[in-house]
Order: sequence, then structure tokens, then C-alpha cells
Amino acid sequence: MRAVQFETTGGPEVLRVVEVDTPEPKPGQVRIRHEAIGINFIDTYHRTGLYPVKLPCTPGGEAAGVVEAVGEGVTRHEVGDRVAYSGGFGAYAEANVVAADRVVKIPDGIETRVAAAVLLKGMTTEAFIRRTYPVKAGETVLVHAAVGGVGQIMTQWLKALGAEVIATVGSEAKAAKARELGADHVILYRDQDVAAEVRRITGGKGVPVAYDSVGKDTFEGTLASLARRGLFVSFGNASGPAAPFAPGRLAQAGSLYLTRPTLFDYIVTTEELDASAAAVFDVIRSGKVKIEIGQTFALADARKAHEALESRATVGASLLIP
Repeated sequence: MRAVQFETTGGPEVLRVVEVDTPEPKPGQVRIRHEAIGINFIDTYHRTGLYPVKLPCTPGGEAAGVVEAVGEGVTRHEVGDRVAYSGGFGAYAEANVVAADRVVKIPDGIETRVAAAVLLKGMTTEAFIRRTYPVKAGETVLVHAAVGGVGQIMTQWLKALGAEVIATVGSEAKAAKARELGADHVILYRDQDVAAEVRRITGGKGVPVAYDSVGKDTFEGTLASLARRGLFVSFGNASGPAAPFAPGRLAQAGSLYLTRPTLFDYIVTTEELDASAAAVFDVIRSGKVKIEIGQTFALADARKAHEALESRATVGASLLIP
């Protein structure tokens, strides 16, 4: 089968298509023939070496398709099931073997491509807005990169919860998209002082929680946007990792909290995984959250996909199609 690998870390140019043996499922595993592969920023962190990986590496931790083989002892899935998974490596390929208890069935009413586009981003959103900080109706929330893959889902889901959303984006075109998604206020973070705008919108109070996937470029503005005892949810490095800072600054700014969560600490058990995935699929089927697949790339064009993602030229979710 074909797979995308990198043997050294670096820019998108290190990605190359290779022929490898189709893997056989071991006990407790299933083999999934991919129909769509999710592209996520974490894939670029692995490729650059920001998050160290064993080399050579087939990146990608999100895909959807059909079970074509099951290993010994598997009862959770059968050949022919439509399924999706999020986590691990090896998704940038025509097929992958995955532990059966980390794979979820795709329910009726959810397209396979949508499942590949939403599972990681949707469960991340679910964990962060329902469990990292349980957002309540009437609260004002700051969301950076509001028209990115996670941002689009988060903006819509927060509105479904009854929150008031302050969205930041990088262009007028993206501002218009954020408003379509339901954002109540939109800040152009390259041209405006984010913290000053947040204080103006909130009457000087700031927000109780801010979700920041951008990293270095937005860190200071996010910190200055929080209300007393506010929570800074830092979950990405799209502009590079934020610089180290003295913990005492949290006290000086109003006894703030800072967390750097990862989805996989919220879906540790199969029960947690199933509950999170079900919540994602349910909110999509309700129509309250719509998934935009903004870009698709052939598997052989993984390099182009990473170039587009890192230039922040993408809108919504991006997929590789084997």
C-alpha cells in the first residue's frame, strides 16, 4: 500500500510517498481501509520535531473508513463497519491497524468524510468546553483562530450552549466567516489590540475563559483578556510555542489559571472515548454544528497540505483522500 513518511524532521519537503506492506491486525486490533484522512496541526509538530517521534514516521492520527480485517479476540467491530479513530500514528496511508477499543463506529446520518474531518477536532472541542471549563449560558468566551478547524466547531458549539463568543481572526474574509458561524464579536488580531477590545466588549471585566490555539503571537493578548480568576486554555502552537514566563504573573494579573490540555487525557478509557465521540456526532446531527471541509488533497500531495496549513491559508477542516 502507499503511505506518506518522513525519515528526518524538517519542513513539508521531508514528506514523501512510499510503498509499504499492508499491515495485518494483531490480537485486539482492526485494519481500516481509509476513505478520508484528517489533517491536523499536531501532524506538523511531529514533522518538525517539536513533538519528538520515532523515525521513520508515518504521521497522522485521524482517519475514517471501513473495517476490512479484525484481529483475534475483537468483538467491538466487524468487517464492513464504518468507523473512525483519533490518536497514534500511521493515518497518512491507504490503511492502518488500530486498537479496536480506540475505534468508534460512525452512526447513520454522518458521512465518512465528515467523521474524518471532525473526530479529533470535535472531541477536542467537547473536552475543552464541557470538561476543562464547563461553559455556561450567558458567559462571554474568547476563541482565537475562530475559523480554523477547531475554531469553527468551537464557535458553533459555544453558541449552542448559549455563550457569547468573541472571535479573533486574521483577515476581513475570515471575519465575515466568523460572523456566519455565529460569533457575536470579531477582532482582527493582526490589526487590533485583542485585550483592549475584549475589555471594551466586556465592560472592563475580561472573559472567564479563553481558548488559544495560536501560541506565541496571541499569548500576551490572551493573558491580558482574562477576568479575575479566569482560565487560559492553551492548546496549540500555530504561530510557534509561547515563551516561558514567570508563574507570578498569574497572581499579578488576577489569580489566573493556565492549563495546557491534550484531548487524550480526556478520552483515556473506552467509555470516555465513546461518550465524547457520541456528543460530537449528536451535535452535528442536531444541525447546531456544521462541518466545513474547506480543502481536500490527494494522499500524494501531503506536502502541499502541510504548506497550506502552516501558511494559515486554510479554512475549516482539511482532508487527505487516498
